[in-house]
Amino acid sequence: METDFLPPHLRKYVVEQHYEKYTPVDQAVWRYVLRQLKAFLSKHAHECYVEGLKKTGIDIERIPRIEDVSKKIQEFGWRALPVSGFIPPAAFMELQSLGVLPIASDMRTLDHLLYTPAPDIVHEAAGHAPILIHPEFSDYLRQYAQVAKKAIISKEDLDLYEAIRDLSDIKENPASTPEQVKAAEEHLDKVGKSISHISEASELSRMNWWTAEYGLIGELDNPKIFGAGLLSSVGESKWCLSQKVKKIPLTVDCIKTSYDITEPQPQLFVAKDFKTLVRVLDEMANQMAFRIGGLKGLNKAIEAQSVNTAELNSGLQISGQIVEAITDSNGALAYLRLQGPSQLSYQDHELPGHDQKYHAHGFGTPVGFLKAYPNQCPSTFTASQWAELNVVAGKETRLEFVSGVVVTGKVQSVLQKDGKTLVLALTDAKAEFNGRVLFAPEWGTFDMAVGSTVPSVFGGPADREAYGETTDFVAKRVPAPKYSNEELQRQSLYGQVRKIREDKFQGPALTDALEKVLTIHKTLMPTDWLLLMESLELVLSRHPESKLKKQIEDDLATLSKKDEKTHGLISDGLVLAGAL
Repeated sequence: METDFLPPHLRKYVVEQHYEKYTPVDQAVWRYVLRQLKAFLSKHAHECYVEGLKKTGIDIERIPRIEDVSKKIQEFGWRALPVSGFIPPAAFMELQSLGVLPIASDMRTLDHLLYTPAPDIVHEAAGHAPILIHPEFSDYLRQYAQVAKKAIISKEDLDLYEAIRDLSDIKENPASTPEQVKAAEEHLDKVGKSISHISEASELSRMNWWTAEYGLIGELDNPKIFGAGLLSSVGESKWCLSQKVKKIPLTVDCIKTSYDITEPQPQLFVAKDFKTLVRVLDEMANQMAFRIGGLKGLNKAIEAQSVNTAELNSGLQISGQIVEAITDSNGALAYLRLQGPSQLSYQDHELPGHDQKYHAHGFGTPVGFLKAYPNQCPSTFTASQWAELNVVAGKETRLEFVSGVVVTGKVQSVLQKDGKTLVLALTDAKAEFNGRVLFAPEWGTFDMAVGSTVPSVFGGPADREAYGETTDFVAKRVPAPKYSNEELQRQSLYGQVRKIREDKFQGPALTDALEKVLTIHKTLMPTDWLLLMESLELVLSRHPESKLKKQIEDDLATLSKKDEKTHGLISDGLVLAGAL
């Protein structure tokens, strides 16, 4: 698998698909879901959906090989790579910004056939991939990813993400106990209730949910489906178009509406066309810290309690947990403080000697104009201007800022890039503001960042690869399911029915082969309806006068009385049973 083009910190999320792990039951679930989806969505999805299935290599009869999907979507400027279930939001967005569609290689269980909160190959491949063929939507998805990877994600977001992932993994694992599910649900509820503010990442997550995941497009009174969550859910794709779901014109205000991944959505947003998505995204981006910067952007980062980056107008990028933005008497930024491992970068590349090990205990710097030149950013000073201030290697200097911050010390070095001064290194240094000591001589070398404003604040470190692991980039694997002997027998029976179909058994030979399987099936798993449905499809198309026809129909009629969900699944299956 080709992953060399990815930054090293993203490669760890890519897994082998291991196609052989898909059981015959998995294949039957895929086949049922895709048959239902195509039948309904051919009429109710965006016009590019059916064409998209074909052009992206999505076959109704079998789970796709992700490498084959990748080859197909390269024609549209994308690649596909397999990942394991949920991956961190920041990683997902960075992959999309690189033109990579991450496809969760896991497959939903029969119990969650209609819908699963966990990412799976139905959702990623059959949901996301087909719409990528539309150039305007493809462009939106790339632009969204570029914006989203700049979003400030909070510690609370990360805790919630972990809780959602744990619950989804537990629910999809056949070996999980009811006690484990209950404990995970209670933990998610506790974490959700502790959320104190809505971060930029949360707002963008809402925008993604109401567009790429659960978006509708076209006329308000007769919209079409384009969101992957709807395109991959038999139940919700039908529910969403009913009068029970409120339809709202899509605006940037959609970010004010939260969602529950475990429940059908009571309202959905309708975009007039795909260009509307780009316009709304740009309106959202104009509200974000990476565009507004300043104290408002810094305060977003402080509230988040996570690793973020403040970029000065000199181009110097300061990454770490921003904990304080000290202001002067006019309310202007005077001094910036970070705690914990910090990093200095320029143009997204870490500066030599300024990694998180060197700045292990934090970073602090004045920001603003010097009294000597109150209208000129210090980063643009000439050598003679710096010399006037005694900023020359080996000399003592005293730098007084308009804000009132005063820095003194012996100049050790001056770091410049592209004609701009980025960092002054001072020994025996002291930084003070209104009697408060911000840096003391015994703390070591004072590396003072140079810049007068903070035009941008964005999520994560500027140079992720150099910074190393952050809490939002932790890689985990979905545990492989452990099958009981009964489940292995069940898989064997499904495998036999699949072989009968693929070997094109006809007439009496078909009936004889199926009868053997169904006899064992009725004894071992009398409540399993999907194998009966697959058998009925074969009988109706290849031996309609078979004695098995009435027997299977009667068994399905009995099973459909079990509950409303089973009744719906069987009824929908019967509608398509005669069309192999």
